[in-house]
Amino acid sequence: MEITKCPIEITLAVISGKWKFLIIRELMGGGKRFGALHKCIGPISAKILTQQLREMENDGLVARKAFSEIPPKVEYALTLLGQSLLPILVAMRKWGLNATSKHTVKCQYCKQCEPVCHLPAPNRLYSSK
Repeated sequence: MEITKCPIEITLAVISGKWKFLIIRELMGGGKRFGALHKCIGPISAKILTQQLREMENDGLVARKAFSEIPPKVEYALTLLGQSLLPILVAMRKWGLNATSKHTVKCQYCKQCEPVCHLPAPNRLYSSK
């Protein structure tokens, strides 16, 4: 008999990690190439970014599209399932803004997620596998 996990446990299993929500935040505006994504996220190694993107692709949050051109071009975009995390991202931002009064350290990117949290769904979607 298989034990059913709590929905919160399932959600945490899919989005856990230091970088996944930052990747999601950057892809909310539409697809991005690996290099552009790497620059936007900050101090993440290429190895870890690749690992996180693969996990997110396996979980159906991100789709990877390879273009047949030289040099090779690969673009990552959120799937519909990945986009469905936007309300969670908005709630996290709201909570973070309210919590800043209790924490002395303020984010140097305090406006970085503001436009993302007000975006409509991106136009460029890829279906998951």
